[in-house]
Amino acid sequence: MNPKFVLPKIGELPISASIESICKFEKVPTQICSTEKEGAVAAANIVVNAIKSHKGTEPFALGLSTGRTPLGLYAELVKRYNAGEVSFANVKVYSLDEFFPMEATSPQSRNHRVYEDFLKYVDIDPKNVHFPNGSVAREEVNDYCKKYEQLVNGKVDLMIMGVGELGQIGFNEPSSYAHSTTRLVQLSYNTRKNQDKFFSNPNDVPKMAITMGLETIMSAKQIVLMMWGEDKAQVAYGLIEGDVNEEYPATFLQEHDNMQVIIDEAAAQELTRVKEPWLVAPPQEWSDKLIRKAVIWLCQVVDKPILKLTHQDYIKNSLSDLLERVDTYDKINIRVFNEIQHIISGWPGGKPNADDSTRPVPSTPYPKRVIIFSPHPDDDVISMGGTFNRLIEQGHDVHVAYQTSGNVAVYDDVVLQNIDTA
Repeated sequence: MNPKFVLPKIGELPISASIESICKFEKVPTQICSTEKEGAVAAANIVVNAIKSHKGTEPFALGLSTGRTPLGLYAELVKRYNAGEVSFANVKVYSLDEFFPMEATSPQSRNHRVYEDFLKYVDIDPKNVHFPNGSVAREEVNDYCKKYEQLVNGKVDLMIMGVGELGQIGFNEPSSYAHSTTRLVQLSYNTRKNQDKFFSNPNDVPKMAITMGLETIMSAKQIVLMMWGEDKAQVAYGLIEGDVNEEYPATFLQEHDNMQVIIDEAAAQELTRVKEPWLVAPPQEWSDKLIRKAVIWLCQVVDKPILKLTHQDYIKNSLSDLLERVDTYDKINIRVFNEIQHIISGWPGGKPNADDSTRPVPSTPYPKRVIIFSPHPDDDVISMGGTFNRLIEQGHDVHVAYQTSGNVAVYDDVVLQNIDTA
């Protein structure tokens, strides 16, 4: 998807920033794309080039992920196929997981969606399509998983993956064993809750699934992992810069010798090169916003207020370039202090008939029409009651848009979680 509104970038590393400086923090090769669509194109380039350069008598083996993350990639691959850029006639696919029990033709089947969104539009031979069978008899599922493991382990040339919000890959939940293979697993409450939007009744979400294991995934010759959106930012940071941790199964992928991550800017926001780019290399430009961000960050690091920051504080914390290219430490301190001070106002709608050159809100027009979006019917009062009151007292036309009715204030899922645990 392409976002309609994009926040301005507040700091970019220069082209001269070395791979070595980035790799000081990042443990896997990572490509940051502006949007999810751009990331899907980058991933498609890897897939197409790998298929076209494949040599050997056996078809190229492509591992496919289910879920929402690869949808943009699948659309791009269909586009490339229709343009004659790639053929899937000599490709076989292995899918990562499937709910259990689940009929292959069910709309909720994860692999049914792979077929509907991708495979039905390309020239792949049906006999080369391998999906986990979610309808196998319960007493036969262990033997079936062993056979699927033999079919796929070490055979995949390129594995395409997404990652869950808790660091799951496939249905390998937190605490999954590093040497796990294809198996039947119990789904956690959080995983089932994340999937209930695809079912008419949350109680219909299967409690189990068949999934390739971590060892199976690691046996692929090449892995490309994609992450989109700010809800994946913490997971992205843990995978790319954190330590291997069984509580975040995706971190095991750091140990793969041919692994690449492709993420959009929203998912990359916690990475050091985005969040604190001055730690990696001097930024291309010290914009006003980047200077404020760096100074506030420095205050948190040294535990001092802005006006107490010293020359040594800047030097010891990788901000010497800021002093060299912008100003002395004391002038930067005062500048940022004044900028922050000026965003505080007792006139949230702007003060009429006043000089607004240093005020956060312009004085005209007056009065203003104001819309307050409140996620819950009491959030407007709890979160900004004082501001709300001042806007009204100062003569503005104020409206509130409640985004939910409030009927979920007492959470059903708390009860469901306890029942599920019991």
